[in-house]
Amino acid sequence: MERILVIDDDCELCDLLQEYLEPEGFEVQTIHDGKKGLEKALSGTFDLVVLDIMLPGLNGFEVLRSLRNTSEIPVIMLTARGEDVDRIVGLEMGADDYLPKPFNPRELTARIRSILRRSRNAHMEGDESVLSVGDVELHRKSHSVIRRGESMRLTGVEFRFLHMLLENAGRIVSRQELAQKVLERSYSPFDRSVDVHISNIRKKLGPLPEGEERIKTIRGEGYLYVLKEGREA
Repeated sequence: MERILVIDDDCELCDLLQEYLEPEGFEVQTIHDGKKGLEKALSGTFDLVVLDIMLPGLNGFEVLRSLRNTSEIPVIMLTARGEDVDRIVGLEMGADDYLPKPFNPRELTARIRSILRRSRNAHMEGDESVLSVGDVELHRKSHSVIRRGESMRLTGVEFRFLHMLLENAGRIVSRQELAQKVLERSYSPFDRSVDVHISNIRKKLGPLPEGEERIKTIRGEGYLYVLKEGREA
């Protein structure tokens, strides 16, 4: 049974999520304080964290920042409806996904299942082959990325976005393709998730050795990972 940690100071919402998620096959624990929630999230006993932004003790951003220093546990942020800045900041800080409040528990369940399924599949992959494009090596089984001999720290969702871009290096990949294959949902022009995750990858990998941007935004179409050298897969 997969364990979900809900960190939210809204006790009624926590009770609702517990009542909804447990019959769906999840073990759920709720914490109403940011500091205590961080301690629980770092315990290594949970598979995913549902994290609200407005929390006593430490706010959700502070919890996420501390969590990402040492852990890659999947995180779904809960944000106030209409607060686009909060969603973008959460994704930039390493959240895997977000949901604006109020939300349908069925939608949260679908997001949780999608993230956990991708995480499960990644750990079950037996192929240790390496996908190499230029100065970047992506190791499928170990879920690691090396650039010019240096190990890069990517979240699980960032790894999957990069994997898709490298597999299609030299070809434009649409936002719709990226959303469907990686996030397992249709792309919406009002959803900045794809753009922010790609931006995070771009910042972490930096430009090509020649100084050129390695992931180009093709206006109105999508993204292109620049193919400069031979590729080995």
